[in-house]
Amino acid sequence: MSRASARTVPPEFHDRTSLGERVTDPYAKLLDERVIMLGAPIDETSAQDVIAQLLLLEHRAPDRDIALYLDSPGGSFTAMTAIYDTLRFVTCDIEAICVGRAGPAAAPLLAAGTPGKRAVLPGARVLLRQPAAEEPIEGMASDLAVHAEELGRLRALVEEILVRHTGRAADRVSADLDHVTVLDARQAVAYGLADRIVPARTTVRAPRGR
Repeated sequence: MSRASARTVPPEFHDRTSLGERVTDPYAKLLDERVIMLGAPIDETSAQDVIAQLLLLEHRAPDRDIALYLDSPGGSFTAMTAIYDTLRFVTCDIEAICVGRAGPAAAPLLAAGTPGKRAVLPGARVLLRQPAAEEPIEGMASDLAVHAEELGRLRALVEEILVRHTGRAADRVSADLDHVTVLDARQAVAYGLADRIVPARTTVRAPRGR
């Protein structure tokens, strides 16, 4: 018997303002503090949510940092590239913090944070793996060839992103993507995916500036 998945409904907060009572939730509170939480598989919906928040916060204050907290099993590499391009597009510095796990499609987002402002919590894990087909592929040989070419293009893009942001040699990154590579917090820092391990909240934020 399959069990229906359920998402916990976040609690509501009631704040009194000059205009009356305002009802918010934890995610709205975090957004007010320029914090974005990516705590779900990366797909078109979650990517659009993150992109919208990035653009909103840049519009509000283009010279202030945005904190992106990651606890995602990964997901669609295509959706990841949309978030990645937006991270590169906005003018704000990005504090990327892995608080649980960064799966294969989330690891490049951690690496893409502003240098010096990428962090992992002590118990975090980061996984590297090459892109795979998101659904069974069927069709004629010509169709399969197109899908194979697209997977190759995505893999090359992921390799390029990781080489650019970690400083690792291309052949080392390519070899690590051939199989699932699991890195703990210390190993993620050594790999160049993050800059430091943060055991306490007060040590997350780095000095301002690029």
